[in-house]
Amino acid sequence: MVLGGLQQWWLAPLLRSMNADAVFYGATALTAITDNAALTYLGSLVDGLSDEFKYSLVAGAVTGGGLTVIANAPNPAGFAILRGHFSDESIHPWGLFTAALVPTLVAILFFKLL
Repeated sequence: MVLGGLQQWWLAPLLRSMNADAVFYGATALTAITDNAALTYLGSLVDGLSDEFKYSLVAGAVTGGGLTVIANAPNPAGFAILRGHFSDESIHPWGLFTAALVPTLVAILFFKLL
């Protein structure tokens, strides 16, 4: 993936067409398939976004942070800790995703209501 200015041709118009709520939920969902640091970095490259919009982007990335486990390459320590909790001692992305849903929904409630 090429990060940075080369992505602005499609990213800037897309982000500018979204409101703060759409960006919050979109960033939350995207953290399941992309790294949240890359997501917020790309968003920071777009000029003219309001503070509310920037907050929503970062809050969405933080909210969906638990989903990021399946988006990042597995690390040996995490694998060693988690594998014993699966029936065949191998980590399944769908299991991680479903386990992360409830904490993600709680985080959504806190960010949206507080």
